[in-house]
Amino acid sequence: MKKWFIALAGVLLSFTLAGCGSQTVATTNGGKITESAYYSSLKGTSSGKQVLQQMILNKVLEKQYGSKVGKDAVTKQFNKYKAQYGSSFNSVLTQSGMTQSSLKTEIRSNLLLKEAVKDNVKVTDKQLQKQFKSYQPKVTVAHILVAKKSTATKVINDLKDTKKANLESEFTKLAKKYSTDTATKKKGGKLTAFDSTDTSLDSTFKKAAFKLSTDEYTATPVKTQYGYHVILMLNNPGKGTLKQHKAELKQQIIDNDMNDSTVLHDVVAKVLKKGNVSIKDNDLKNILSDYLSSSSSSSSSK
Repeated sequence: MKKWFIALAGVLLSFTLAGCGSQTVATTNGGKITESAYYSSLKGTSSGKQVLQQMILNKVLEKQYGSKVGKDAVTKQFNKYKAQYGSSFNSVLTQSGMTQSSLKTEIRSNLLLKEAVKDNVKVTDKQLQKQFKSYQPKVTVAHILVAKKSTATKVINDLKDTKKANLESEFTKLAKKYSTDTATKKKGGKLTAFDSTDTSLDSTFKKAAFKLSTDEYTATPVKTQYGYHVILMLNNPGKGTLKQHKAELKQQIIDNDMNDSTVLHDVVAKVLKKGNVSIKDNDLKNILSDYLSSSSSSSSSK
């Protein structure tokens, strides 16, 4: 669950650094703590300043790009996280100091920032060509994982006399018999479709898989940190041309930019300047100086 702008380590707090007065926040036998006293103390801390920075950025992003991020997009990303963590989802949230509601708030903020990146970063032909070199479309494979190379070799030998029409069903039988991957063996070793941007699979495994055509399997065992694999390509649509995948390539470049601190700094600076931000508290007037005093210098920006 990635942070953005400034890492708050899950501190999506409900602080409001405005409108504070004499209302009591807490009482003790040693006296009471008022909103104004709490505010004065909080604004002098780095966490307090970071929360205000994020609140300001949220406001201007919402104003400029709110209409481009629908509730469905937030829900889709939320459900993706939920599926990814499965039964441990709630415990992961707790460990991060978050709730389902605060996660949805952060997802929305992240999607708004992505819209800002799309709007302020120009994707060049050179970038597209570079991205296409390493690009591979989504493929679907099945695999059999075993501990010994000799076992993997035996599986490959068992497949050699199998007709193409029966290849998948035979592979399924062998996966159920030999595979040590308990998560996939009952499904015939089938994995979720992946492309070149996938970071969950071993790079050696991906490289071997991408070389296969549909209904082709690895002729020799593929060694990774997990053991030895036999990989069957169930569907490989082929790389195609840059023109065919231009939109997808642009999206991948934007996703890369979302992890580039230099690009994000430049984009955030532009968004804040356009937002006409004015800090009314003199003690906090410089909290955005790193952004508002810097001029756009990114060669990839408009």
